[in-house]
Amino acid sequence: MKLYFHPLSGHSHRARLFLSLIGVDADIVEVDLAKGEHKTPAFLALNPFGQVPVLDDNGVIVSDSTAILVYLAKTYAEKSWLPDDAIGAAAVQRWLSVASGQIAYGPCAARLITVFGAKFDADEVIARAHAILALIDAELAVRQWIAADHPTIADVALYSYIARAPEGNVDRFQYHNVTAWLARIEALPGFYPFQKTPVGIADAA
Repeated sequence: MKLYFHPLSGHSHRARLFLSLIGVDADIVEVDLAKGEHKTPAFLALNPFGQVPVLDDNGVIVSDSTAILVYLAKTYAEKSWLPDDAIGAAAVQRWLSVASGQIAYGPCAARLITVFGAKFDADEVIARAHAILALIDAELAVRQWIAADHPTIADVALYSYIARAPEGNVDRFQYHNVTAWLARIEALPGFYPFQKTPVGIADAA
């Protein structure tokens, strides 16, 4: 198994974090985004969108970070990570959609400005980040995990960009339920940290 990965990509981190949490070994292939390796014909043959991460499981190619989480959960993980029942599966899917929507266009986009020089409107994406963080904080006021009474791939999908939101000048430290939830994820056996950068707001921890 190979994971095509970049250490500063939160999407990549989702996949590597989950592999570590479920104890599955993979060869990590670092893709040099600065040199445009993700736009080469060889990489585009794996993922025509030219994005990391990509999972190659002995010839089964899966791209898109949340799709990789689903694939790994269904293939290698205990069922609790992605419940089989309709209600449980729908609860997880709801938050996978948030990871690909409000998180991508909020804290992820804010961090892309400071880490990768993306040309987004900082005020707009930071405001979006606070809107979704406030919503998640309210959800976590009544539960320890976002989609169930135990960790699921929904928690994994949300973790990376929320944990590193301060790098995009998003002050997440006011959201105390979110802070406690991050700590619970970081205490899970097999947790793999997301590489920090020096930009943005200093980590309160």
